[in-house]
Amino acid sequence: MADAASLNDGSLDGRVALVTGGSRGIGRALALALARHGADVAITYVSQAKGAEETAAGVRAAGRHCHVAACDVADGAAVVAMVQAVTEAIGPPDILVNNAGITRDTLLMRMKDEDWDTVVATDLRGAFVTTRACLRGMMKSRWGRIINIGSIVAAMGNPGQANYAAAKAGLGGFTRSIAREVGSRNITANLIAPGFIETDITADLPDDLVARVRAQIPLQRLGTPEDVAPLVVFLASESGRYITGQTINVDGGLLTT
Repeated sequence: MADAASLNDGSLDGRVALVTGGSRGIGRALALALARHGADVAITYVSQAKGAEETAAGVRAAGRHCHVAACDVADGAAVVAMVQAVTEAIGPPDILVNNAGITRDTLLMRMKDEDWDTVVATDLRGAFVTTRACLRGMMKSRWGRIINIGSIVAAMGNPGQANYAAAKAGLGGFTRSIAREVGSRNITANLIAPGFIETDITADLPDDLVARVRAQIPLQRLGTPEDVAPLVVFLASESGRYITGQTINVDGGLLTT
């Protein structure tokens, strides 16, 4: 796999990136990639304190500052306090990666109100309140990158994931709207939609299901968090300055079949 540097002809030196849900999986890979390209990085977590500190150690090993914050992005007041703490510790975020997300999978007929509300609160509302909290600093500096992490499930649907698919689909409309709102301030907003990525979530899937999914992917494998990271680095850099309001799939070609 090509290193992210091969896709990025700019530098993130002097930038501050905030990656929500950065304690493991895709979030960790994104935080480390941004740090390797020069950004100081803040990450949030809810329950994975050890994982968050492991991510932070990787960021610091790359020679960058890292701020770790326990924060539930569904809690608007907590998010405002977190962004203020990040600003005081390493500077105002000018790169925001809304990666935090959860699942509560079950068939719709069995889905409880709380299963729906909890997923939408974290996966959609969390992006709203975190973006709002970061926008003031971006508007002031007239530079910003907002990168939302969605899912191809928003486009294809998936049994048992009506709540997750709806929340991730909502991120698409949210991204396109804010791209129009803040573009004049040199702020871009884009959505990355990963396919089936090897994380703790996919590790729990039955082997026969994984085999069926793999057979539908033209590249014949699941993705890795490191397959997503180069695109985030590219969009965060000056190389991505004329790309906004877009949804970009990273799915091995799954949606082409």
